[in-house]
Amino acid sequence: MLSDGHTTAGTITLTPDAEDGLWTDEELAEPAMFVNKLTGAREYAGQNLGGRLLARAGDRAHRAGAQWVRLDAWTTNGALQRYYLAQGFTYVRTIREGTAVNGGPRVSGWLAQRAARPADHGFTDRTPAPARLPFAA
Repeated sequence: MLSDGHTTAGTITLTPDAEDGLWTDEELAEPAMFVNKLTGAREYAGQNLGGRLLARAGDRAHRAGAQWVRLDAWTTNGALQRYYLAQGFTYVRTIREGTAVNGGPRVSGWLAQRAARPADHGFTDRTPAPARLPFAA
C-alpha cells in the first residue's frame, strides 16, 4: 500500500503464487513473482505512481531471487495492455480457456512479463525484506 499521509494513493500485490492455468510448466520452473491488483487513486493520476509501483515490485522480486515479474490483465482492456507494454512488459500470450479464481469465466488472461531488476522507485519501503524464493539461485 502506498500512503500519502493518511491517504491511500495506490496499492499493489506481489506474490510468488501464479494463478492456475495461465503459465506453462516451463515458465513456472523459472523464478518469478506475480503482480496482482495494481490500483491508483484517481487524484494521483498523471504522477506515474503505477509505473513506480511496478518498479518497486520488480526491485522486490529481484531481491527475492526472481528472474521475472509477470502479470495478467483483462483480455478486453486494450488500454491497460498498452500501459503495461509502455512500462516495459513483453506480451507473452492470451489465455481465454478455463475459469477465474472466483469460479467465473476467465477474463484476465492477457499475459506479460519483464525482467526483475533493481530500481530506484523513490519510495520509502517500510515492509520487511522479501523472503528468497525457494527455487531461486
